[in-house]
Amino acid sequence: MSLSVRYEAEDPAPDLNALIGSRICHDLISPLGAIGNGVELLTLSGFDSSPEVALIAQSVESANARIRYFRVAFGAAGREQSLGGAEIATILDAISQTGKHRITWTSDGAVPRPIAKLGFLVILCLESAMPWGGRIAVTRTSDRWRIDGQADRMRIETVHWDILADPDATSRVTSSDVEFPLAALAAQSLGRALVTERAEGWIAVTF
Repeated sequence: MSLSVRYEAEDPAPDLNALIGSRICHDLISPLGAIGNGVELLTLSGFDSSPEVALIAQSVESANARIRYFRVAFGAAGREQSLGGAEIATILDAISQTGKHRITWTSDGAVPRPIAKLGFLVILCLESAMPWGGRIAVTRTSDRWRIDGQADRMRIETVHWDILADPDATSRVTSSDVEFPLAALAAQSLGRALVTERAEGWIAVTF
């Protein structure tokens, strides 16, 4: 017995990779929340001074922040969906508190989820250029978005950044660099071009 899936002509086929990303993140949030609740119970029982409990609590907080971030960056993004400004700020604040990068998103109000997805992917690209930490700022002017990264030390892998301008550029992309082709494809699906500018200690992407 074989199963077939039929899509209406006006509906594009779903992005199965993005749906997998959404499913994984969704299924991981619950057990991480349970671990966090367990840590809270331990602290209420007087174990709050234990370095082991503190390490677990910090690790769970960091994992929760990354999972929520990855759900936006790698998950499904329907064109009719949006992400509230408060939710974006909460996610980025958590990432900033548990990571090496300080990220600000100055645009107010809800953002179409595909735009938020593209923005989060570009932020990951900038993070890769600043492995020792730095500052990332997301701003919006009318319908144009700009993401600036500043750091005392940077590491630019040109072969990866070339992908943003040309999704067909050949490169040996690994799992740690997957945000580059994904950002290029996300921009392409929105009919936008990713423009990169660079200088000493600074890099910016507009779309």
